[in-house]
Amino acid sequence: MLATTIHGTRDIRFEQVPDPVIKKPTDAIVRVTAGCICGSDLWPYRGENPIRPGSTIGHECIGVVEEVGSEVSRTKVGDYVVVPFDHCDNTCPHCLAGMHSACSNLGFTGSGQGQYTRVTQADGSLVAVPEAPSADLVPALLALSDVMPTGWHAAVAAGVTPGSTAVVVGDGAVGLCGVLAAATMGAERIIAMSRHEPRQEVARAFGATHVVAERGEAAREAVLEITDGVGADAALECVGTDGAMKTAIDATRPGGGVGFVGAPHGVEVPIRTLFERNIGLRGGMAPVRAYLPDLLDRVLAGTLDPGAVFDLTLPMSEAAEGYRAMDERRAIKVLLEP
Repeated sequence: MLATTIHGTRDIRFEQVPDPVIKKPTDAIVRVTAGCICGSDLWPYRGENPIRPGSTIGHECIGVVEEVGSEVSRTKVGDYVVVPFDHCDNTCPHCLAGMHSACSNLGFTGSGQGQYTRVTQADGSLVAVPEAPSADLVPALLALSDVMPTGWHAAVAAGVTPGSTAVVVGDGAVGLCGVLAAATMGAERIIAMSRHEPRQEVARAFGATHVVAERGEAAREAVLEITDGVGADAALECVGTDGAMKTAIDATRPGGGVGFVGAPHGVEVPIRTLFERNIGLRGGMAPVRAYLPDLLDRVLAGTLDPGAVFDLTLPMSEAAEGYRAMDERRAIKVLLEP
């Protein structure tokens, strides 16, 4: 098959690789009908994560089931499915507790920017759409494979409640989905931190009531001014850097909560600050399968549409340009079509 591969820092290629095959009886092979580039894909692209030259890249996709293993019974060949980026059996103690991202049989999508991908726990992971979607529904469904559930997880972990004040640190696709999640959960005041006008527009469309362009101490002061000196009830950290974590904590009121979903790179948690201000810190890799049925119902009902995070669509063969566009912040999130 043809798939996007990474060979080194800023070296993305679209080339022939071996087709994925059934390796275990719980596997399925999905033909990708739409994939995308994630902000977390930029970590290896920029050389911040280890790279295995020639490996496929891409963990977000939707598509059609082409083949299933002998123990797969719920998922059928021909099903149109949303593929959670983190695969799970949906039956282990961690899954039953709602923490599917810590499944005893955890797996990951490895070629979501290719023509086919292997799902390691098909019955536990895949969620079928009643019928093949129309073109205008594809972006929203694709967002359910990662960024929308991840933004939702940030809001859940932070403790967003109806009538609360939430601040969202990060204006990438996950942060914007965090804004949408907070709005859907009934937050009364939502402060989006962004310095980029196109992303600010999406944030406002998703429900942000305020936009703060400042960073560091100036950002904290801006939040305090908006909240009459109190701070936010809930902060969503959607970046993964030390500065983003500190900003989220600084913007949170005593007794509030910080939900972090940005993959941590160089983050040092100021535990003394959390202790003195009684701020809760929760989060991590999103248990996508836990949220997926509810989010899918909302998307199909037309009450939730995260599709606006995609502002550039390219053929998969031009994935390298998609990476450049996101790296240079010319695009929020790139949708790739086979």
